[in-house]
Amino acid sequence: MALNFPNPVRRFDAGRSCVSFWGSDASLEIIFQIEFEALRKLDSGMGSGEAEILATFDQNRDTILAAAASAYAKHRNSYQRLTAAHF
Repeated sequence: MALNFPNPVRRFDAGRSCVSFWGSDASLEIIFQIEFEALRKLDSGMGSGEAEILATFDQNRDTILAAAASAYAKHRNSYQRLTAAHF
């Protein structure tokens, strides 16, 4: 089974400077985090508040999920952290 993203939930995490989201590969849950700086690369005008950061994630969801799938294909780990270099 291929990686998919059945759960649209994403979570702002100020302490880790990222937004977390989840995917699944068969019965395995894969945890993804995208760094705020990676989101800023997708939207240079992104503000620093939770609402703006989550809005940037939502507006770029397809691009982010494609990068997540690519990262997972290279390293099939249950945890993936996406950085600006992924975009």
